[in-house]
Amino acid sequence: MAEWILFLCISLGLLYISRRALRLPRSHGFYRFFAWECIAGLIALNLSQWFRDPFTWHQLISWALLVISASLVIGGVRLLRQLGKADAGRDSAPNYTFEKTTHLVTSGMYQYIRHPLYSSLLCLAWGVLFKRISLPGLLLALAATAFLVATARIEEDENLVTFGEAYRIYRQHSKMFIPYVF
Repeated sequence: MAEWILFLCISLGLLYISRRALRLPRSHGFYRFFAWECIAGLIALNLSQWFRDPFTWHQLISWALLVISASLVIGGVRLLRQLGKADAGRDSAPNYTFEKTTHLVTSGMYQYIRHPLYSSLLCLAWGVLFKRISLPGLLLALAATAFLVATARIEEDENLVTFGEAYRIYRQHSKMFIPYVF
C-alpha cells in the first residue's frame, strides 16, 4: 500500500512539473512525462525488493545501472549548465531553464551521445526492473523505453530548428543513447 501512495505522490509531482508540456502533445516534454510515469510505476512495483538479496546477479546489474544513471544525469546537467549557456527567456515555453541552451553542447559525454539525460532515465528504468524482474515490470520498462525514444526524436526535431546545420552534423557523429551503438 505504501508503494502506491508513493506512486501517487510522485505522479502528482510529475503532473505539476509537466503541466505546460502536457498541453503540447508535439513537445518532447509530453512524451517524457509518460516515460517518468512508467519509471514511477516500476519503482512502486519493485520498492519492496530494493535492498533484498543485494549480491544476487540481478541486484548487481540493477545497482550498476543505477550508478550509471546517476552519473549520466549529474554529468549531463553539469555540462548543459556550463557549456550550453541557457537563456531563460529563450522561446521554448515547456522547457526547463537548463534545457533552454543557446550553444550546442558537443563535448564530454555529449561527444558520444546526444541524450545523456534520457540515457540516464533508460538506465534508471532498467535498473529498477532488475530489482525484481516480472512481466508487469518488463512491460513498464519497455513502455518507458518507447516513450524515451519518442521524446528524443521529437527533441531532435526541436534541436534542428534551434541549432540548424550544426545539429545535423553533430547528429551524424554521435549516437542517441549508447556510445558507438545506438
